[in-house]
Amino acid sequence: MMRTLFLQPPSFDGFDGGAGSRYQAKREIRSFWFPTWLAQPAAMVENSRLIDAPPARMGIEPILEDVKNRDLVVMHTSTPSFASDVRVAQMLKDVNPNLKIGMVGAKVAVQPDESMAKGTPIDFVARNEFDFTIKEIAEGRDFKDVDGITWRDKNGVITANRDRAMIEDMDSLPFVTEVYKRDLRIEDYFIGYLMHPYISIYTGRGCKSRCTFCLWPQTVGGHRYRTRSPEHVAAEIRLAKQYFPQVREFMFDDDTFTDDLPRAEAIAREMGKLGVTWSCNAKANVPYETLKVMKENGLRLLLVGYESGNQQILHNIKKGMRVETAREFTKNCHKLGIKVHGTFIVGLPGETKETIRETINFAKDINPHTLQVSLAAPYPGTFLHKQATENGWFNESEAELIDENGVQIAPLEYPHLSHTEIFNSVEEFYRKFYFRAPKIASIVNEMVRSPQMMKRRLREGLEFFQFLRDRNRAA
Repeated sequence: MMRTLFLQPPSFDGFDGGAGSRYQAKREIRSFWFPTWLAQPAAMVENSRLIDAPPARMGIEPILEDVKNRDLVVMHTSTPSFASDVRVAQMLKDVNPNLKIGMVGAKVAVQPDESMAKGTPIDFVARNEFDFTIKEIAEGRDFKDVDGITWRDKNGVITANRDRAMIEDMDSLPFVTEVYKRDLRIEDYFIGYLMHPYISIYTGRGCKSRCTFCLWPQTVGGHRYRTRSPEHVAAEIRLAKQYFPQVREFMFDDDTFTDDLPRAEAIAREMGKLGVTWSCNAKANVPYETLKVMKENGLRLLLVGYESGNQQILHNIKKGMRVETAREFTKNCHKLGIKVHGTFIVGLPGETKETIRETINFAKDINPHTLQVSLAAPYPGTFLHKQATENGWFNESEAELIDENGVQIAPLEYPHLSHTEIFNSVEEFYRKFYFRAPKIASIVNEMVRSPQMMKRRLREGLEFFQFLRDRNRAA
């Protein structure tokens, strides 16, 4: 077995960890998700190590020391971080020329040839789902015999092997919790709307929805929801409770945990037996009866992608959602006492000044507990990227989607709506949602009831204003 390091490389200040990996940009509030996509193959490779440098606040020096005794490094990369990650890869090769370096993630999955051409220190990239791919490489299998990779031979020739079949038996994957315990400090991971400390895991991969902007189903996970059994999930949570008694909340980070309602209810009942508090990603169409079962069995919060309050925009992005359905769903969540963290996107196809105002008013009306607002990002491999390129909405010179300080730019523009107008609408959205009397009153009441919450909200407020300062400088 090769001596293997799984690495989330160090990055510039404020570049967060999200979506099971590295987020696209600085966020309003500094946050870190667990590196689940790396932890999964790390759990399959004996005597490996996982270093998640950004949340650990680890610089490059201890990593350079570590790789002197490694045979293989597997790095997670993304479109915004790729150039920085290639520089890190070169530094690793400089201290250990015999080191084999592979990269995984959506960026290299959809642009393997381009990634290899631009990343000269990279020996291979893994396309799509890569757990067993990495396991075979770590076992010493010749690159030419490994499905699912594009690789460089000793003469510099780049070769693409055949695709790897998707994993069907999700219960065959080992628990990532073992790697969390071995290599991570869970207190390093923080999400503003989750109770701290928390742990996130996946109970399945893939999403049945066809949202044109969404990265993971279109690049790595696919559009079939392949799931672990409720018993398998419960066994891992039971183990996690044993390893981490300090955890206050478990987050199921599946793209859409509620894609399979009977299974969601079955897992909820297992969580109820364990007496844990948990949250998950959900689509805004979960019926009241299912919400009730989930709430009665420990559900605290749903992370919900509303995206827009305009019906035509939802049609344009193939969201498969009616505004009125989302409105009724949120009303039911409020009735049951389920917190909602709502996510919205400005700048999607069909956006105008009027639709932005409509979405802001929609958000104020349904009133999720918290929200986040993102700029539409045409990631390579998504239908939105293809659509934007073909229609001239997207300048390829802005393909990294962030500026040099890690602040997300507005890469899309339309004849009737400029980059600047889209960019500025994010601050307007936050200001009009949070700086209104009812919302301010609810935040103050929440802080008064809990000194810990007061400390958190004050820190978040400071980070939010720093975020706005950085955005204004970028503008």
